[in-house]
Order: sequence, then C-alpha cells, then structure tokens
Amino acid sequence: MKFLLAALNAKYIHSNPALYSLRAYAEKYHPEAAAQVELAEYTINQTVEAILADLYERKPEAVAFSCYIWNIEYIERVIREIHKLLPDVPIWLGGPEVSYDSREVLRRLPQVTGVMKGEGEVTFLEVLDYYHGKRDDLSKIPGLTYRNEDEIVETPWRPVMDLSKVPFVYEHIEDFEHKIIYYESSRGCPFSCSYCLSSIDKCLRFRNLSLVKKELQFFLDHKVPQVKFVDRTFNCRHDHAMEIWRYIKEHDNGITNFHFEVAADLLNEEEMELIKTMRPGLIQLEIGVQSTNPETIRAIHRHMDLKKLEHCVNRVHSFRNIHQHLDLIAGLPYEDYDTFHQSFNDVYQMKPDQLQLGFLKVLKGSLMQKEAEVYGIVYKEKEPYEVLSTNWLTYGEVLKLKMVESMVEVYYNSGQFWHTLEYLVPFEKDAFTFYEKLGSFYEKKGYSEISHSRMRRYEILLEYLQEETDVPTEVAAQKMLYDLYLREKLKKRPVFAPDQKQYETAVWNYRKNNQVSKTAHIEVFENGTVILFDYEKRDPLSNNAYTEVVQL
Repeated sequence: MKFLLAALNAKYIHSNPALYSLRAYAEKYHPEAAAQVELAEYTINQTVEAILADLYERKPEAVAFSCYIWNIEYIERVIREIHKLLPDVPIWLGGPEVSYDSREVLRRLPQVTGVMKGEGEVTFLEVLDYYHGKRDDLSKIPGLTYRNEDEIVETPWRPVMDLSKVPFVYEHIEDFEHKIIYYESSRGCPFSCSYCLSSIDKCLRFRNLSLVKKELQFFLDHKVPQVKFVDRTFNCRHDHAMEIWRYIKEHDNGITNFHFEVAADLLNEEEMELIKTMRPGLIQLEIGVQSTNPETIRAIHRHMDLKKLEHCVNRVHSFRNIHQHLDLIAGLPYEDYDTFHQSFNDVYQMKPDQLQLGFLKVLKGSLMQKEAEVYGIVYKEKEPYEVLSTNWLTYGEVLKLKMVESMVEVYYNSGQFWHTLEYLVPFEKDAFTFYEKLGSFYEKKGYSEISHSRMRRYEILLEYLQEETDVPTEVAAQKMLYDLYLREKLKKRPVFAPDQKQYETAVWNYRKNNQVSKTAHIEVFENGTVILFDYEKRDPLSNNAYTEVVQL
C-alpha cells in the first residue's frame, strides 16, 4: 500500500524532519511496509493547483499531512480539493496544530479519516501496520482520534518514547542540499512557560551521546554549512551540553556552524570557558528573554535570573566569537506599552547580534490558551492566533509595536547599519524611542507598505534625519557609506557619497604598488581617513569585509 507523507514548508530551504523521522522509524521496524512510504515536500508559495496535480499523479493509497501553525490553512484547502479527486483515499493529519483539538478538527474537516496526536513515530508505524493487515483495530492504537462511520473515536495519548530509538534521518544527505538541517538531541523541556507547547510534555528525554557524536561527525564529514539543534533548552543538563560542545570543538572542520537554543542564565563557568575557546562562527546561541518585567515573568511561569542572564550575554559578547540572538514577546500578561518599552531597552543594551521582537501566539493546548480570558487576551481566531489586545495593551499599541518590529528587522537585524545605528541611537532618549519614531516616519510618508531596496533604506533614513531630527547628517552619511562598503563593492555610488575623482590617481597607484585585489575597494572619507575594504577576508560572524586604514 502506497502511503504518502506530505509537508508544506514555509520556504524551500526548510525541510520537515517529522516526515523523515516517521519514515526512518518505519524502515527500521517494518521495512516491508516502509518500502511503500513516499515523502512529498512542498512550500506554501506553490499554488494549490500545482500541489493537487503532484499529489494526484503520485497515486497514493493513503496520505498524511504534517500540520503546523504556518501551514494549516493551506493544508485544509488542499484536503478539501484532493478528497474530491481521490475520494476513497484515507487522509490523516499529524503535528502540533491538530493534536490538541483533534475532535474539532474531524468535525470541521469531514474529509479527514483521523489525527495522529503527539509524537508520531510509533503511532505512524502502527497505523501503517493497520493498513498492511498486521493490525485489525485502530482503537487499540494509542495516540489517535479517528472517524468510525458516524462516530469519532479517541484513544489515550501514547506514552513518550525513548529518543535513542529514533533512527538518524540524514543518511542520504544529498537529499538536503541547500536545505537547513534540523537535529534533536533531546525532547521535552524542564520549564513550564505558559505560552509554549513544550511545557505540556513534562518528560525531558535525551538521545544517547554515543549516537549524537556519531551523527554530528556525519555532518562534519559532509561539511554541512549549518546544523540547527531543535532542543528546547539545550543546556538544561550541563554534562550533556558539555559533551556535545567539546566534541564539535575538537572535531571542528572549519566550516560547519551549530545553532543552539539556550537559557543564558544557566550557563556556568565551565561552559563559558569552553565556548570562549571556540572558532568564531562555530556555534551560535538563541536566547529567549521574552520580557524583563518581573510580574510578567512570574505570570508566564518562567524561571529566569535576569541579572545573571545579562551578565552571561555580556560575557559571551566579550569573547567576539559567538553570534547571539535574543528574543522578546509582546502581548504577555502584565506587559503594557511602557514596560515593553523598558524590556526592549534592557535587551537592546546587551547588544545582541539579532533582537527578535515577536508577538504572543495563543497556541492550542497551551496554558496561555486556558488563561487568555483571565488576562483579557484577545487574539486572532485563525492561525497564527496572534495577540490583538490584552488588559494592558490596546490594539493601537500593538500596531505601534509592529512598526517598531519592522524597523528593528530592517535596520538592526539586517546587520547592514551597525555603525550608523551606533552613531544615531544615542541622539534619542533611548533605543526604543529611536525605532518608534523612525517607524512613525515610515507610516507618515507611506513607506511602510512598500518593499524597498537596501540603498533606498539608507536614503529613507537620511531623509528622516534631515526632516525630523537635528542629527548632523553629513556625519551620518559617512557612517552609512562605511556600512554600505562593509558589505559589498558597490556598482553605483550612493547619491549621498562625496565625489572621489580627485583621489583616483592616488588610489590607482596604491593598488598597483601594494597589489590590492581587484575585488577590494578603497574609499577616502571626508575626514581624510582612507579605508581599504577587502571582501576576500570577511568577519565570520558579521560577514563584513576586513578593513584597514591605509595611506595613499
């Protein structure tokens, strides 16, 4: 029986590890049935018609879709249409977006046969056995909600599995070329943050370290550009984290980067001393701060020592070898506009390489969903269930924060305006106010709904400074020019860049006498400083060109 596992990813570079894990587990424990399991990955940027055509031409005898917050609406459209074309083909769903309201899913989608809830490896294998005649009763399979004629049957949730029994899914690494590689060395989370689905599963499990090291070596041998660990709090067990960090440091291939989500306040001295010695760019850290308001932290059941977190972030920053990505969430209980303003400034002054300003999503099955009414949290009825207002935050204020988010994403997180921002932000009362005012300018000018080129973003920023501030724009323009050339040798000089014709002969002679690469750029700034930008030697963290002050 041909069983098709299908995923709709957000982007082409994404892959769906769940599909590969389900198939790999089936191959290990029922290879005969697994031989007829096929995978189909699409993106939400493809048309429904294109996906329907491919599904139809594959001629599946059963199909299962992997459902998440970003793809469920699209999957439902596909289901309604594919059922018309293949009315006798059973349709199954799995994933976090359907696991916690599976009865409602079946009521809403009469085309669907059933839902596989929670961890799917063992459940899928047993459903596969059912279709291959090795099992005769779905009611004896834990982790299902399914349709039995006019009745909806729900079996008990399946106990969590031994993570070490899940096979490695990347043996055919060629199938993942130009894709992000996701890897898990643990499942579950020791914490109980009310907005997160990981808090539902209280059973934290770790993959056997001998397996982990073998699999990491596979990535290193194949020179995979990046491996993203999906462990919810990677460093919650000190010895586990240290073993993995030691291994990747000792076996570093000079290319592969490893991404970890950590609790910064749990980093201890031994971990700090180890990561301090790592190659720049070997690892990067994602750190969820979410809020610095103590009342908010208590309300969401989060455990965090803010002073220690700040100390650890600042210390890691001082090593100059690790990219740090810090997260904030707007719309949490007890967080009003002013306290979020403060949370933003608290995190901004830690100088993260990226500051992610997200908005609360009231996920199905989360404690936050149960508490939403208590906190007056109004959120979108359809996915992604994002906050609209709370007892402390109006919808108008949410919209203002959306503009702040947009400005931070464009000007800060892009890494393209680093020195410009370092110069400009101190002219304002604080960092939040700078991005707030810049966002208001975008809205006033009608720029906020338009996609702008990188150069146009610089021009708009200069326009803002000229019209709305007393900042010396000549100095600001020079900072912008420096940031522009840090990234690339421009084919066309910016309109705000001073003419360089008077220096052409001197620059040409310097290039000739010093054998400067043709790809490099030499710029004479208005204060007389001459800087060489070498794009063949880049910073491994920022990707900025190597710079050197020279004499013509």
